Amino acid sequence: MELRLFHALWGMDGTLREKLLRASDNGYTGIESPLPSVDEENEFKELIEEFELQYIPQLLTSGNHQQSFAELLDRSKSFRPLLVNVHSASDYMSEAEQDNYFEFALNEERRQGIPVAHETHRGRAMFTPHATARLLRRFPELKITADFSHFTCVCESMLHDQEEDVSLAISRSLHLHCRVGYAEGPQVPHPGAPEYAEELARFEQWWMRIWEQRKADGAAYATVTPEFGPPGYMPRLPFTNEPVADLFEVNQWMANRVRTIFK
Repeated sequence: MELRLFHALWGMDGTLREKLLRASDNGYTGIESPLPSVDEENEFKELIEEFELQYIPQLLTSGNHQQSFAELLDRSKSFRPLLVNVHSASDYMSEAEQDNYFEFALNEERRQGIPVAHETHRGRAMFTPHATARLLRRFPELKITADFSHFTCVCESMLHDQEEDVSLAISRSLHLHCRVGYAEGPQVPHPGAPEYAEELARFEQWWMRIWEQRKADGAAYATVTPEFGPPGYMPRLPFTNEPVADLFEVNQWMANRVRTIFK
């Protein structure tokens, strides 16, 4: 099975050309980012084609979440995405409202013919393993983007007491975000720091199970985005506002680590 690594544009410095050139020069298959503004759309498409990069749009639903999802998914089509990653619905919605949303989303996915992965994310419907598992049991076709750093943060634990729900999430993961969280936050300062070795090992166990599940499902490739974020995900030094690490270097460290563990 082929590993396809995607470069997250979130928080990266430079012009759009510089960002995509950086992704190309560092061996990424493609990029992951929100849809560009209407003014940037033509340049964005031209640069993706120029650098021969694949694209995973990040869609963030809001307001009328069903209408928002349908409009964003429809706009995504012209970018010829490999798949779309969606921050779906909201944690404050009732279970009935969430069920209506995901039933609608699955119908739209079938209608528009674009693979959809709903991200496990704080503030969204899939904000804990338990909430995610309920939806996955309710909708057997539903697929996720596995970003378990949100789970460890929300649950203030490394999820040893939620193995069944985590296993179900792993079995339904279409896309993977490689960011290492810990019990008190969604992002360790640097995944290579020895003081976070236990957290790194725990996350890598989950990621390897997702990789093996994709192989067992007969997938030709697995998509992975190292997605450490800028301040305020990235801790800052007090009184200086300086981030404790370089964002590109951290994501590059994670990309190289992923290349090693998925050999």
